[in-house]
This record gives sequence, structure tokens and C-alpha cells, in this order.
Amino acid sequence: MIPDGTYTATVDRFEDDHAVLLVESDGRDIDQLVVDRDALPWRARTQNAVVTISVVDGEYDGGQYEPDKTEARAEAAQSRFDRLSRRPPSADNADDEDA
Repeated sequence: MIPDGTYTATVDRFEDDHAVLLVESDGRDIDQLVVDRDALPWRARTQNAVVTISVVDGEYDGGQYEPDKTEARAEAAQSRFDRLSRRPPSADNADDEDA
């Protein structure tokens, strides 16, 4: 059970009418919560949305959509993808650079 408090959470996925939130503490995922999709702020009803949530008695007790954090994480993920998708120089190209 998640202790009472305020946390950052990310909408991981949807299962029927429920959203699965990955709950973070100190930048690390610590648990997940399953909440009714309609209980989320309407702008947070998309995958990868970042939400500041309140937990009371181990249950979701409301949240606030964080557009800046959502955008920053999307940009960081895209940047990582772009770096990883670049092909390293082949052996043939490396020889050309030495010439």
C-alpha cells in the first residue's frame, strides 16, 4: 500500500475504463494505482500524462495534470530515441575518415 501523501504519477496504460498510474517517489517508480479513467483530470486521460496525485488510505484522492512535466518527459524520450536510432559509423566509413 502506498503511504498517504503527494506523489508524481505517470499514466502508463488504460485497461477498459481504468487507468494504471505508475507512482514515483524520489524519481523512481514505487508502485502503481488503478483508478477510474473518469477520476483523472480530463487533460490527463492520455498515455504518458504526468499527474501530481494525492493518496489517502492507500487510494487515489485526486490529481492535477502537469503539462510542462508531460512535455519535458516526451521531449526527453524523443531525444533518447533519436540518439539510439542513429547508426554508428561502419568500418568502411571509419576508414574513409582516416584518409
